[in-house]
Amino acid sequence: MKASHSVLLLHRVNPRIVLAVLCLAALSPSLVVEIPAMADYPNHLARMFILSREAGPHASPFYEVDWELYPNLAMDLLVPQIAKAMSVEHAMRLFLLVSQLLIITGAMALERSVKGQTSLGGFAALAFLYSLPFAWGFVNFEFGLGLALWCIAAALALQEKRWSLRLAVHTASTLVLFMAHFFALGVYGFTIGVHELWRARSRADALPELGGRLLLLGAPTLLLLALMVSSGGSIGGKGTDWLFAYKPLWLFRIMSGFSQTLSAICVVSLVAGIYLLARNGALRFAASGPWLAVGFVLLYILMPSRLFDTSFVDLRIIVAAALIMPAFLNVKFSAREWRLAFAIGAVLITLSNIALVLAVWLPYRAVYADMIESFGRIKKGSTVLIGHSGAGNDPPFNDLTEYPIYNAPVLAVHFADAFVPNLFTAPGKQPVKPRPNYAALDIPYGGPVPVAILSSIAEGTAPAATPRFIRDWPREFDYLYLLGPRISNPLPKLLEEIQSSQRFVLYRVRK
Repeated sequence: MKASHSVLLLHRVNPRIVLAVLCLAALSPSLVVEIPAMADYPNHLARMFILSREAGPHASPFYEVDWELYPNLAMDLLVPQIAKAMSVEHAMRLFLLVSQLLIITGAMALERSVKGQTSLGGFAALAFLYSLPFAWGFVNFEFGLGLALWCIAAALALQEKRWSLRLAVHTASTLVLFMAHFFALGVYGFTIGVHELWRARSRADALPELGGRLLLLGAPTLLLLALMVSSGGSIGGKGTDWLFAYKPLWLFRIMSGFSQTLSAICVVSLVAGIYLLARNGALRFAASGPWLAVGFVLLYILMPSRLFDTSFVDLRIIVAAALIMPAFLNVKFSAREWRLAFAIGAVLITLSNIALVLAVWLPYRAVYADMIESFGRIKKGSTVLIGHSGAGNDPPFNDLTEYPIYNAPVLAVHFADAFVPNLFTAPGKQPVKPRPNYAALDIPYGGPVPVAILSSIAEGTAPAATPRFIRDWPREFDYLYLLGPRISNPLPKLLEEIQSSQRFVLYRVRK
């Protein structure tokens, strides 16, 4: 077949068919892998086990459930209910799958609301489906952001309807997003707010009229926040940090959660494509696109890296913008070859990300199987500490493929009825907390403890500022998981090796 015939054949392929095939490929890792190899996923799964056993005869001996009115509860509210009809593992995988579908379909629905058609949104969603925050297992954020895309689409579709209908839909969207994820609510409010400012400017609305609309749009959120505060709820903690040095880095790291190189290649390719389109006059903003573009840039620059004890907040702005902005862009190709080149580029970016995810996730099935087998060697009702054979950096930028093992030992909370201090129990974010007798040992954030610190404590040479939860770890913990590269037993008089695997060693602490 001649080259010209091949180009013509590819050009005639229906983009909807290509999108559908890519969707199936993109969702395949979540369908075939029992426990996705995402850093936070095992920790969330462990919490789902606790919630599903709440108030029953098999309730956790170390943790209790404490519900308050606060956001970020999407999976906590839904997964235990779904688990009544299936296993907790399957309910959690279903939640992840629905989250991914919400991202894809939400981006497409938003684009249809703005332009009356779908052309870029679905491909952009697939290209970012395994971006850094999603690949690291920020599943509540993924679910909430997918909902936010649908809510923005609904708001824009109803923007010319009567105010009573708009306000009713907006109030329902605010409530759902508040319960799902507070950042998703922020993305929704920011997008709708900027769009309303653009509409007011384009129609030369009077300032009092604009102020009244914005006040009505903000009223449901203000009411929910007032109810939350009055009931004793909160939004995470008080930690806030601006890490401006990382902001340029995130722009190149965003598109892959497992490879800095692949991410940089994808980002550079994407930016180069956008530049060529703009230079040739093929790229035009639609509706409030210019306002939103400037708004997202400013929001990214000004947003803290850690807000309310939630990390990587500014990084999530990039993903939100990548999913929203295609709806406000029009692309007109001057030649079939250009259309084909950009289609192939989008497909290659998506497939390369999917291939990398499968290459990382599939080998972890054996690692997680070994981890679950090791729980059978732990005496029920024990305390378990997580250490690292290296420096224990969080995250390990030198090897992002190691990160999925960091929270896997937390599953001992379920399989061995154990206490593990790294279980996510942040006040205002998760409805699970340690029982009072073990609260002092709890560490809701942070990675494994470096082996050098563990050794110095055991040898009596630890610094005075050693955290309370590990200050006397040889006495207070019964077992130690040492993650990372295999090393010889660092404390042979104190630690007895029970089981080893490719990425961890389980030790019993001699008393």
